[in-house]
Amino acid sequence: MFQSSPNHIESYYAASSRALQLQRPALQQDMEVDVVVIGAGYTGLYTALNLAEGGRSVVVLEASRIGWGASGRNGGQVIVGFSCDMPPFELALGKSGSREVWRLTQDAAQEIRRRIADHSIECDFSEGHLWTSVLERRVQLLLNWQDEASRKWGYDRLRFIPKAELHRYVGSNRYQAGLIDAGGGHLHPLKYALGLAEAAEKAGVRIFETTRAARYVERTDAVEVHADRGKIRANQIVLACGAFVDQLDRRLQSRILPVGTYMIATEPLGEQRARSLLPTGCAVSDNQFVLDYFRLSADHSLLFGGKCTYTGRTPGRLTEGMRNDMLQVFPQLADVKIAYTWGGHIDITMGRTPDFGQLRNVFWAQGFSGHGVVPTCVAGRVLAEAILGDDTHLRLFSGLKNRPFPGTETLAGLFQVLGMSYYRLRDYV
Repeated sequence: MFQSSPNHIESYYAASSRALQLQRPALQQDMEVDVVVIGAGYTGLYTALNLAEGGRSVVVLEASRIGWGASGRNGGQVIVGFSCDMPPFELALGKSGSREVWRLTQDAAQEIRRRIADHSIECDFSEGHLWTSVLERRVQLLLNWQDEASRKWGYDRLRFIPKAELHRYVGSNRYQAGLIDAGGGHLHPLKYALGLAEAAEKAGVRIFETTRAARYVERTDAVEVHADRGKIRANQIVLACGAFVDQLDRRLQSRILPVGTYMIATEPLGEQRARSLLPTGCAVSDNQFVLDYFRLSADHSLLFGGKCTYTGRTPGRLTEGMRNDMLQVFPQLADVKIAYTWGGHIDITMGRTPDFGQLRNVFWAQGFSGHGVVPTCVAGRVLAEAILGDDTHLRLFSGLKNRPFPGTETLAGLFQVLGMSYYRLRDYV
């Protein structure tokens, strides 16, 4: 995981949720349960909670801390849909299959709201997400998506915002038009992950932190997971490791590429100044291939994200570069200090389509490709349903064929750099 800037060794999210970060013990014994989940990010926590509610005994192993990866470091945007959009689903799964995928994402967006309410998760949830276009020629993409969402998928919560009205949503002249999604929103991602963990524990799930799963062994009637100081025997195993599946499963590792992405947080701006930037408080993303995204925090800081790296190296002068990107959107913040800079790895697949599957007693979900708050909720539902006996949705997602990246991780990263350079040129030339 990329670390934050030298001035701040933690993210804004970690600093602003410190009081909620209870230390869970490491595994110190052998255990036997129905299901063992590897990874205490969103996918693992959703799956564990759903299984516990379905009557299964569940243990979650986390190599670091709850939400330490992308789940606790991301932009916090609750966006309906997957990062690849719907065409790949329609091509692979047909009209009825892709309709079912879309329905699952809508249900997941509502499930997030329900989980927050039912478990009293204080995660600063706020309604509304705005897609924007930097380039005039990309305004049509917004209109096309509004039409497709309504006509094909029955989703009528999108409203087109012409340039003349954008000032009501974002205090910037950078954008040519927008598309507001009333079904979207944003939240504090680490507080939400910690809330899910607490809900899972109340349902009977046991979570062990600082416990790295070194390997797993498939037996005739069970799966054994070996950690440093204990072994867990289970009927099924769920690999919810995201970008950090590493050596645990080389087959799955070959189908994803860890990609670095970054964020900054300003010092608190005060309510009046913050609202001048985002009057309705919605989250914003643009539709560039290498996009910017931003939103306000509960303490009226601006959280701004963007940039990608494929080589495993943190960009030089990262804070300065991110600040310059922010000033392209909000030049009026030239006098504002950056309080936090941090980054992390997301897991992308070759086609940016999700990779959900099962091989005997091993289940997995990965490849959220930078758009994970809602899709991980879908994954947790799909995996839990399959383990509980209904694999209808898992078989549906298995219709997506995710090819391995070529060569080593380094070579795959270089191919991605070339591809991203091409699309970056398309954005601006």
